[in-house]
Amino acid sequence: MQAIWTEAQQSVAEKIDLNPLQRLSQNVLTDTRPGDPRALEVGPTQLLVAPQPDISSAVLLAATGEQRTNPTGLIACPQPCNVRYATAYSLYRPELTKYAASWEFVGDNFNVILKYEFENHILSTLGYDMTWR
Repeated sequence: MQAIWTEAQQSVAEKIDLNPLQRLSQNVLTDTRPGDPRALEVGPTQLLVAPQPDISSAVLLAATGEQRTNPTGLIACPQPCNVRYATAYSLYRPELTKYAASWEFVGDNFNVILKYEFENHILSTLGYDMTWR
């Protein structure tokens, strides 16, 4: 996990994309900022990272009308998430990242998912607006 955290630090130090979720749901421009070198000094303090069982395809279908096979690769994302279901989510007080358990053994995708969530923790610690992350 430390290697993934280090990758997230480097990523935030190089460039910051503040609205990837907004671009998925709305026709808006990318809100990209220069990197923040302070990211290299942010460490994970008592960050809990844990799997959560995927929601079933039946629950997903009933809730959204979307059909997926099991495992769905999605978990329920609690408020204040911008989406109802996601591959992973993070809370910042207390520091927590949950991910769909089925992603643990899906090669590099797992690292990409955790890197994004770790970037979110770093950005939150640095005081960035997390509304569309």
